[in-house]
Amino acid sequence: MIEKEMDNTLEDTDANWTDYYEKLTDESLLSLDTYLSQFPDIKARLAKRERKMVDFDSARHHFASIQKGKKKDEAKIAKPAALLEMAAPLWAQGLLSAHQVAQTHLSKNQAEEELGRAQKVFEELNVELQDELPVLWDSRVGVYVNTFQNLASNQEKFHRDMGKLSQNLNDVMTKLDEQRLDKKNGSASVKPEEASSSEGANHSAAGDSQPAKRLCPPPSRPPARMSLTPSPGPEDDESPETAPTSTTSVTSTSPMSTPQNAVTNGDGDLPEGFLYKVKVLHDYAATDGDELELKTGDMVLVMAFDSPDEQDDGWLVGVKESHWLQHKDISIKGVFPENFTQKV
Repeated sequence: MIEKEMDNTLEDTDANWTDYYEKLTDESLLSLDTYLSQFPDIKARLAKRERKMVDFDSARHHFASIQKGKKKDEAKIAKPAALLEMAAPLWAQGLLSAHQVAQTHLSKNQAEEELGRAQKVFEELNVELQDELPVLWDSRVGVYVNTFQNLASNQEKFHRDMGKLSQNLNDVMTKLDEQRLDKKNGSASVKPEEASSSEGANHSAAGDSQPAKRLCPPPSRPPARMSLTPSPGPEDDESPETAPTSTTSVTSTSPMSTPQNAVTNGDGDLPEGFLYKVKVLHDYAATDGDELELKTGDMVLVMAFDSPDEQDDGWLVGVKESHWLQHKDISIKGVFPENFTQKV
């Protein structure tokens, strides 16, 4: 069920990305591209207008020069006529003069026509651009406003949806973590029991006089009464005659109440003030502030409770050997279930 929820969340995430990309493309990028695509055509038409304006100016100057040179041309025509009077008949002189006048008028008419065509082309382009350029310039505000509004709106929706999907994914991961912890706690109550049984059998086969331990859930404890203060020195210990004794069975009282001096004197490698050493067989997660957090393989130095009233059945008190060797400090002591450990 949780795997299905995770798959659905991932699919919704992909769909949200796809939807955001499509809206970003359709509502923002395409509209902006459409607006910007007008500029190459406008630039080409502006360049063409510049060229036609040059043609128009050239035709106008040409026509003006023909008009100014009209009198000069008429004078040029009169001189050959005076010369022809002596060499040609009268009728020939009239034809020659008429031909020259016609050529002068033809050049003037051609220049005037060219001027009219150039002026018409230029004015058509100029009028069109004068109408379009202000509209294009004014439209930039609406285009950019709409583009950025759509962009901001799509981004807001995308991040809002992604926030919901992220929360859903976080909920799924929390459920998975809870399942993992449930399985871990369940395996700690079953597998350690089998491991303890097998270790007890191997220990018995080796001829060990200690009975095999059977791992059970930690015995229930009343509210913590132990104070995390250094244990009293050897001079304050209880006498061997008055100290209570116990065995290592799960249902019996803890062997912590054995006189310190008697056990310490029998095990010379233990620091003074400790009863004996135990090895942790299974992990134990502390559930209270006065308990020790144990990992499989840890070595714990066991000590006596400050008073017999603080001792609970099935529980020991001590300091991790690694902590003691590093800090020589027993202030960080704590209680732990006896059936998670084995005396060494």
